[in-house]
Amino acid sequence: MTFNLTGKSKKSLARTGVLKTGHGLIRTPFFMPIATRSSVKTLTAAEIKKLGGQIVLSNTYHLYLRPGLAVINQAGGLHKFMAWSGPLLTDSGGFQVFSLKDKNAGQKSLVKVSGRGVEFKSVYDGSKHLFTPKKVLEIQQVIGSDIRMVLDVCSPAKCSKVLAEHDLEITLKWAKASSKYKATGNFLLFGIVQGALYQDLRLKSVEKLCRMNFDGYAIGGLAVGESPKEMYQVLDYTVPALPKDKPRYLMGVGYPEQIVAAVKRGIDMFDCVIPTREARHGRLYVRNSKLEIQNLKFYKTVNIKSEKFKKDNSAINAVSKFLELRNYSKAYLRHLFSVGEPLALRLATLNNLEFYLDLMREIRTAIKDGKL
Repeated sequence: MTFNLTGKSKKSLARTGVLKTGHGLIRTPFFMPIATRSSVKTLTAAEIKKLGGQIVLSNTYHLYLRPGLAVINQAGGLHKFMAWSGPLLTDSGGFQVFSLKDKNAGQKSLVKVSGRGVEFKSVYDGSKHLFTPKKVLEIQQVIGSDIRMVLDVCSPAKCSKVLAEHDLEITLKWAKASSKYKATGNFLLFGIVQGALYQDLRLKSVEKLCRMNFDGYAIGGLAVGESPKEMYQVLDYTVPALPKDKPRYLMGVGYPEQIVAAVKRGIDMFDCVIPTREARHGRLYVRNSKLEIQNLKFYKTVNIKSEKFKKDNSAINAVSKFLELRNYSKAYLRHLFSVGEPLALRLATLNNLEFYLDLMREIRTAIKDGKL
């Protein structure tokens, strides 16, 4: 078995487990820092390890365009290229391609979808490329990722049912074409549940994908504009329909309270740009140590660029495992942001990822102790 459950909550659908990959074991639930172009912005692979990161996520679309497969192949795969020895997940690149379509709605020639695949133009040089179910898996084979995602169509959250059904049919067709590559190497292949906010389409997606017997199942098409309440409603009827002995991955989520809520609904895997992106804008995540994670106010965010921190000489994080966060003050970090020093981005990113990864450890402990 590649996935073994080690504990189940008596208070919710939360569970703990161990996921076996070609580059090591991962304890669930877990959060994946985003290394879009083979790097978690401003940090080294060694620092991700020190933070407690078990696995990172990289982007097939961006890596395919730059540095390109020839460079990655010559380096011996992405693990060696980025000096990361742990597990690696790559998405199919489909979401990024469809994001191009959304951002350039008036440029109809930029992205073209058919049953065969999705054709798009490079944002770098305008060259044409075609992603098919087979092609994206071939790209991920060169990358050498441990967990690979099939090509899918991510429908807008508020789209019509006609469009959602159309997109789902293509997604299922592509998933079927991808499923034959499941046993071709030492990697895990995940199917992706789509269907927008329509319960019957989501459950149809689950039923069809489960017949294909993927190694794990992702829930896509959420955190794309719907409300948290709507997202939770989708999880409430989708997660129980998924196999209990396979890992469940909620793509692109999310804020800390959303992660806690999704874990309680049975989700095992998460990724999101929030901690790193918001760090670059001076938004720090701070744990309220007096409150347990069951309380929605268990954390707060602060804008370190605020004038109120100008003379605040307290540590960025007095209990951090990183000397820099213990020694440098909030006033100093605010100063770095105000003068545009790159060190500001690194310190803020360290703070936020430490918060997220510590949160996942706390979640695993809370499940074990019967508190979540």
